[in-house]
Amino acid sequence: MTRKLFSLTLSAFALLLLMGAGVEEDSTQQLQTEKGTRGAQLVQTSETHDQEADQAHMVTAVAGSSVLTLVEDMDRTLTVDGKAVPSEVNKTQQGGTTYVALVPMAKELDPSVSVTWDGGSQTVTVSSSKLNLTAKVGQLYLVANGRYLYIPEGVQLVDGRVTVPLSVLTEAFDASLTWNAATGVVAVTRGSGALTPADQYYNQDDLFWLCRIIYAESGNQPLEGMMAVGNVVLNRVNDPIYPNTIVGVLSQKNQFTTYQSGKLAYRTPNENSVIAAKLVLDGGVVEETLGATHFDSCSNSWASRHKTCVAVIGGHRFYA
Repeated sequence: MTRKLFSLTLSAFALLLLMGAGVEEDSTQQLQTEKGTRGAQLVQTSETHDQEADQAHMVTAVAGSSVLTLVEDMDRTLTVDGKAVPSEVNKTQQGGTTYVALVPMAKELDPSVSVTWDGGSQTVTVSSSKLNLTAKVGQLYLVANGRYLYIPEGVQLVDGRVTVPLSVLTEAFDASLTWNAATGVVAVTRGSGALTPADQYYNQDDLFWLCRIIYAESGNQPLEGMMAVGNVVLNRVNDPIYPNTIVGVLSQKNQFTTYQSGKLAYRTPNENSVIAAKLVLDGGVVEETLGATHFDSCSNSWASRHKTCVAVIGGHRFYA
């Protein structure tokens, strides 16, 4: 009996050992499986990290290149509200005048503008809710909200881009312009977005008389010859020895005979005479005639005997 019980005990113990061995084997197998899975996950994660690192490296390289390109593509000698403009603005100097590509600079001054180009007439139009601006290649002015802004060297086409003086363009956008001689930086500060329209700016009486005297005295002359006649009239207005109004200057005795005859008011000026009058009223000055108070078309005038001839434009001599 005792031997039988001992045998049963041994059998039970052996069974327990076998069961324990099975559990341990299963646990070991599961652990190995888990290790293998984790290892695979680690390998996969490592590969993912490597790919992400490579991508990050590539992005960094591209970003670095882009930043460098952006830096190279900015012109830090010209700013708008303190920020450098893109190099496509193409700032250049022509005889002391700063020229810029009209379209990209206009977009810097007002990103909302729309642009159209008429290749037939070589005219670019820039429009916003406040401004309508046109510039025709070769003309001596651009038109902004009906006002005529003088460009002595004309609107130009350079490398396929319409270019105009920066000072004229900023005036059209009612922006201010300063230049730092120490740094060489030209700084533009945005304003209202557009200059005052023509119907609110030009004095209609002044325009009426000025365009008619220009037509009467120089209607067959080139545009700058017409402007020069208008400059003489305004130079007198601004000179204390003459009357301080246009009609006052024209009505002076022995000065403008066309006015004295009473016929001037009934003249119908041509288009260029009106344009010349607007250019002058908007501050346009033909440099050669700066300060001139007289002009003539004959060789034996009072001015030719008492004044200094400063310029000859078309059929007129101008004196200061």
